[in-house]
Parts: sequence; structure tokens; C-alpha cells
Amino acid sequence: MFTTNPFAPLTAFVSPDLMQGYIVLMVLAVAIGTAFDLLRDKKLTFFLQERQRTKAAARQPLGGADMAAIAARTLAHDIATFGEFCNRQRRISHALMFYGFVTYLVTTVVMVFAYPTATHPPVVLPVLWNLGALMALVGGYWFFFFLRVNVVHDGHPPWRLVRADLFIVTLLASLTFALVFEWVTMAGNPVATRVFAGLYLFFTTLLFVSVPWSKFAHMFYKPVVAFQKRQEAADGSSDLPAPTTAGGERCPPSHT
Repeated sequence: MFTTNPFAPLTAFVSPDLMQGYIVLMVLAVAIGTAFDLLRDKKLTFFLQERQRTKAAARQPLGGADMAAIAARTLAHDIATFGEFCNRQRRISHALMFYGFVTYLVTTVVMVFAYPTATHPPVVLPVLWNLGALMALVGGYWFFFFLRVNVVHDGHPPWRLVRADLFIVTLLASLTFALVFEWVTMAGNPVATRVFAGLYLFFTTLLFVSVPWSKFAHMFYKPVVAFQKRQEAADGSSDLPAPTTAGGERCPPSHT
């Protein structure tokens, strides 16, 4: 199971060209959806206006070395380790989701484009595909049932869904049916294979085409915002209160 190409059985009723075209369409859906979200809610206008404000309010000019150092700190703290979250459990769950999902996506693209019909591609690919999906599911279900704000702080049941939950729900459904699809193909049941392949593709498509209405695009915005905040703190244009802890973090001790 962990050493075979999960997409090879699809070629029995879907051509490799169609599978590859589907991935290209999903990439375009994310790009177009993100651009639409930027323009529809005037996020791009806000970013540009905020950039102009901070440039005018800057009290200390920053050189290239300063900007590179800020970018490195942003990458190491805010992006790689999800330092924006004060709660350690939220940081771990998001790290599992992010690194698992990225691993799953990369191995999916490699297998579909380089080994679409090979039942036994290089073993590292299906192993990482399964590992990535499982990591994302562990982090995602942990977040969905135990860490969502409306569940933890507002006392709502985990099954109460709002639009903000669209991304996590479609992500979990897509990855869950990905593994179920893989399992039924190993069992050799052609009817079940087609049914669960359809469910897998349906929720995967919904995940990528719902970008303008879900939190999918936030993974692109957050690095930009984190970099901007660090730059503002460095050049003196920030209107946020100064950190209250010696390490420069804004998280209260009870959340770390």
C-alpha cells in the first residue's frame, strides 16, 4: 500500500493527460481565486495603502542587509514554525497540516506527471504521499475537534460549521477520501474504486475552486503580513504597542 502509486489505478478509466490537465486547472483555480479575493475585498488596495503609510511614517531607513535579515527571521519564526500562534498546540497542528499538505501535493504532482501509469514508482514517492496525507489529517482533525475558537472558547459543538470552516472541512474530506480511495483500489473492487475516486475528486475540486470563499488564500497573505509587521517594527513605523516580554514576543505566558 505504501509503496505503490495511488494514481495508477485511475488510468483504467481516466487518461494520464486528463489527470495532468486536472492538476493544471486546479493550480489556475488557486491563482485566479486568490487574485479575485485580493480584488473583491480590496485586500490589495489595503496592502498598498498600508505600504505607503509605513514608508511615510518610517523613522529609520533600512538597507538591503536589514531587509534580508527581516526576511530570514520571518521565514524562520513566522512561516517555518508558525510563530504567529501563541498556543503551542495550534502551532503544532498547523505545522502538521502545512508540511503534510505540501508533501502530499508535491508527491502527487511528481507521480501524476512523471509516473502516471507506473504501479511501482520510486518507493519514496508513495511513502511520502501517504505520510504527508496522514500528517495533514492528524493536524487537521486535531484542530477541527479540539482547537477551533468557536469550539474551545464559545462552547459550540464541533459539528457547527460556518464559512470560515470551508477550508478545513474540504481539506479533511479530500485527504480522507484520498486514503480511502487508495485502500479500496488495493482491495481490487472496481465499483468502490470509481465511487471513492469520484468523492476524492469532488472534494479536491471543491477545496481548490472555493479559494475566494475559504481561508485557503490566507497561507499566501500571512507571510506578507508577517514580513510587513517586522519591517514596521524595525523602521519605527509600527503603530502596535511594543512587546512586553524580554524575548520580544507578544504572547502572554499562559499561551506559550
